[in-house]
Amino acid sequence: MGQDAFMEPFSSTVGVFQCKIYLLLLGTCSGLTVTVPSHTVHGIRGQALYLPVHYGFHTLASDIQIIWLFERPHSMPKYLLGSVNKSVVPDLEYQHKFTMMPPNASLLINPLQFTDEGSYIVKVNIQGKGTLSASQKIQVTVDDPVTKPVVQIHPSSGAVEYVENMTLTCLVEGGTRLVYQWLKNGRPLYTSSTYSFSLQNNTLHITPVTKGDIGNYSCLVKNPVSELESDIIMPTIYYGPYGLRVDSDKGLKVGEVFTIDLGEAILFDCSADSYPPNTYSWIRRADNTTYIIKHGPRLEVASEKVTQKTTNYVCCAYNNVTGRQDETHFTVIITSVGLEKLAQKGKSLSPLASITGISVFLIVSMSLLLLWKKYQPYKVIKQKLEGRPETEYRKAHTFSGHEDALDDFGIYEFVAFPDASGVPRMSNSPIPASDGISGHNLHSTIYEVIQHIPAEQQDHAE
Repeated sequence: MGQDAFMEPFSSTVGVFQCKIYLLLLGTCSGLTVTVPSHTVHGIRGQALYLPVHYGFHTLASDIQIIWLFERPHSMPKYLLGSVNKSVVPDLEYQHKFTMMPPNASLLINPLQFTDEGSYIVKVNIQGKGTLSASQKIQVTVDDPVTKPVVQIHPSSGAVEYVENMTLTCLVEGGTRLVYQWLKNGRPLYTSSTYSFSLQNNTLHITPVTKGDIGNYSCLVKNPVSELESDIIMPTIYYGPYGLRVDSDKGLKVGEVFTIDLGEAILFDCSADSYPPNTYSWIRRADNTTYIIKHGPRLEVASEKVTQKTTNYVCCAYNNVTGRQDETHFTVIITSVGLEKLAQKGKSLSPLASITGISVFLIVSMSLLLLWKKYQPYKVIKQKLEGRPETEYRKAHTFSGHEDALDDFGIYEFVAFPDASGVPRMSNSPIPASDGISGHNLHSTIYEVIQHIPAEQQDHAE
């Protein structure tokens, strides 16, 4: 350590106690003060320790005397070294261990050993118009620094929830005056219904272990000169199963009932919180019988393969380490909404073929409608009727029943027309039945059957 650093002054507290004594004895106080940064200083064994001291006064001084004393518990103080002005007078027993460079009153101890632990007293005397004295005491501790701790777990293979206990031990190879602190997830642990500690706090007992004890554990070890934390360790705790549930890929769930259409399939997934992971079994209950249908967390139910519309299933979860198991029941109901789908399965057209067929049907229908509107028989008949004379309408057709069937071929229509003069006429005698007209008056509407012969046949007749 350099001389500049050694000579650096320090200030902390004022020796008020000594000043008050001089006020009582002499009636005045010259203001001599001796200060130290701390009344307790922690040192590391094998290293140098510097005890800074600062003093001050407001009077003329002819001589300044500094004395260092060492005191252990239950023993008398020992003289270490002293000085008057700049002359140092060491105790020959400690002359190579303690160093002081007056007028600086600070003390250097090098090297520091366990035997150097105790109280160091510094006394300053000022010779002027009388003698002024002030002193301070510094407590020195000597420690070895902490080495990194290691946590061991017993049993190392893990413990079963609510059945076994677990012990965590913090091991440290080096360090003195060790203080142990257990942490879980970075927070200190304290005594509880399941947590207890050894006398030195270096052992943590968990009795019994539960799922809630799962976490990141570490051990923090510290002493006055250092502190270190162990690596995080997670104990193995076997638990479960908890929260067993069944879900479906379609999400069709009402309470514990799943509904699917006939002809469809549904995938079930069974899950539960457990360590180690559970083994799963699926059980079907039908016709008063129960039997295992599959092992594993997933089950696919094809509705067309189920003989009953309502079937009960059970998912069983088993932890082979804890020996605990749980099961959940649910019901699958197959509805008839998809019955037609199942009947037409394999026969129905593809969506593209269906769309194509509908499109062709619509096109043909529209074409026929347009053709019918263009060539409908009513227009043909109307045109032919308008081109005939009125006398031709009044001719009645007689049918002997002996005509050839080909002569009767054609389209027949009932036609009504008013009198040409527009004036109603009264007939004095009924029209003979032989004329083919019934006994209606002339002012009545006359209906006649007019035979229209297709064009080809009419041309042939002419």
